[in-house]
Amino acid sequence: MRSDSVNKGPGQAPHRSLFNALGYTKEEMERPLIGIVSSYNEIVPGHMNLDKITEAVRLGVAMAGGTPVVFPAIAVCDGIAMGHIGMKYSLVTRDLIADSTECMAMAHGLDGLVCIPNCDKNVPGLLMAAARVNIPTIFVSGGPMLAGRVNGCKTSLSSVFEAVGAHAAGKISTEELTAYEEKACPTCGSCSGMYTANSMNCLTEVLGMGLKGNGTIPAVYSERIRLAKHAGMQIMELVRKNICPRDIMTEKAFHNALAVDMALGCSTNSMLHLPAIAAEAGVDLNLDIANDISAKTPNLCHLAPAGHTYMEDLNEAGGVYAVMNELNKKNLLYTDLMTCTGKTVGENISGCINLNPEVIRPIENPYSEVGGIAVLKGNIAPDTCVVKRSAVVDEMLVHEGPARVFDCEEDAIAAIKGGKIVSGDVVVIRYEGPKGGPGMREMLNPTSAIAGMGLGASVALITDGRFSGASRGASIGHVSPEAAVGGPIALIEEGDIIRINIPENTINAMVSEEEMAERAKKWQPREPKVKTGYLARYTSLVTSGNRGAVLQAPGK
Repeated sequence: MRSDSVNKGPGQAPHRSLFNALGYTKEEMERPLIGIVSSYNEIVPGHMNLDKITEAVRLGVAMAGGTPVVFPAIAVCDGIAMGHIGMKYSLVTRDLIADSTECMAMAHGLDGLVCIPNCDKNVPGLLMAAARVNIPTIFVSGGPMLAGRVNGCKTSLSSVFEAVGAHAAGKISTEELTAYEEKACPTCGSCSGMYTANSMNCLTEVLGMGLKGNGTIPAVYSERIRLAKHAGMQIMELVRKNICPRDIMTEKAFHNALAVDMALGCSTNSMLHLPAIAAEAGVDLNLDIANDISAKTPNLCHLAPAGHTYMEDLNEAGGVYAVMNELNKKNLLYTDLMTCTGKTVGENISGCINLNPEVIRPIENPYSEVGGIAVLKGNIAPDTCVVKRSAVVDEMLVHEGPARVFDCEEDAIAAIKGGKIVSGDVVVIRYEGPKGGPGMREMLNPTSAIAGMGLGASVALITDGRFSGASRGASIGHVSPEAAVGGPIALIEEGDIIRINIPENTINAMVSEEEMAERAKKWQPREPKVKTGYLARYTSLVTSGNRGAVLQAPGK
C-alpha cells in the first residue's frame, strides 16, 4: 500500500510516533489510509452541510475496513463573490484546490481519496487533483438546493439577479424584490438550476467518478447521507482493485461527458473545466469536437435558467442515468468504460428509465436535435468562444447589431442600468479574460440586468470573461484569444456591426481584414490590473479560455 511509506518498518518509527500523537491505534495504522477531502465551510450555502456528508463518509470508510483521514479544501461562493472584486478570486481557486489536495495526498502517503465538493470551481479543482494524483478516488457532492417559491411558482437564484434588473427598470416594486430575496434560496445546497455546480456534479457521474445520484439528490434528503456512506464503502473496493482516476477518466469518458453536457444543457463553464480536467488526465480535449458531438446529440432537458424545471425535478425523473439511457437508445455513448462503481457505464445505466418525459424529453421528441452548447468561431474569436444555445430564445439565434464596447464589467452594468443599451445592441465586455480580469469573472450581473430590463430577446453580450450557469440569452463567453493578449476582441470599436449565427457556429465583426490589421498595429498591451499576491502569479501563468484557462510554466 502507498501508506507503507509512512507507517511500515523500523525506519517509519518516527512517523508512527506522530500517528500515535493523533490518537491512532496500531489497528488503524495497519488499514489503508483514506483521505477525505472535505470542502465544508460556513460561507457557501452548498457547503454548510458537508460536515454531515463528511461524517457519513467517515463511517462508510471505517465500516469497509479503512482508516479515514479528513483534511480541508477551500471553496468560494460565486453568488456572494458576484459583481465585485471577489469574482476575480473564483476561477483561480480551482488551481489552489488542485494543488493543495495534491500536496496533502502525496505528502502523507494516502491510499485513496474521497472528495466532497459541491459548488462551482471546487468540483473541477478536485477532479483535476484526482486525475493528477491518480490514486483510487471517488466523489460525493453535497447536493443541490431545493427550488424556492415566489407567487406559487418555483424559482431560484437567477430569478433574484433578474429581479434586480427588473427593479432598476421600474418593472417590479421593492416589496416584490424582497420576496425574491427571501424565498428563492430556501435550503442549503448548490443553487437549484442547471448552473455550474450542478452541471459539474452531474458530469462527475457521467465521467464515472461519482455514484448514481451524485449530481441530483437534493442536499436536504437523507438519501444524500446514505449516498455518502456508500461512497465511503466503495472507495475501499477501488483501493483493493487499484482502480484509479486515469483508468476511469479516459478520452472516451470525456466524449461521454460532452454528449451528456449537450443533452442536459449544462453551464458554459463546463467548456472551461472539462479541458482542464482532461489535461490533468493526459487527455487532449480539443473543443473543436464539441460541435461534432452537439450535431448528433439532442437537447433533452431545459432546466433553469433555460426552462422552469429544477434539479429536484431531474432527480425525480430518474436523474443523470435516465438521461444517459435515453442517449444510449441511439448509441451516443461509450458504454464499455470502467467507472467508480466497479461496473461499466452500460451496466450502471441499464434499467434506468425516464420517469417524467416533461423533465427529460424522450430522445424521439427532444427540445432540439442538436445539443445545448455551441462553440463559435470567427474573426472576433479565431480560437473559439461558447454559448449555452439551449438558453437562447429563437429570435436571437441569428443576430446582427452594433457593438457597444466596454473595457470592464462595471462600465457595462452602469450603461445597461442607465438605459443606454437598446434593442439590437451587442454588448462587448473585454479585458475580463483569465489574464485580463484577472480571473475571468462571471457576468451574471450584466446578463441578468439585460433580462430583467426586458432586453433578453433583443440584445446579445460577448466577452472574453465567462458566464454563470445562471445566465441566459445570447450570452457568448470565453472569447479566445482574450483582449489582454491582443486577441481580436481588443480591436472591436464602438458601432462595429457584429454578426452572430449560432446555428452556423460563427461570430464575426463586419470589418475588413485590412482594417483589423491596421487596428492591430496600433494596439498596445495594458499594464496588469493586479501586480501583487496570488492574482499576479496567476496572471503570469494562465492560458486563454479555449485551453481551459489552465496554468503553464513561464516560457511555454
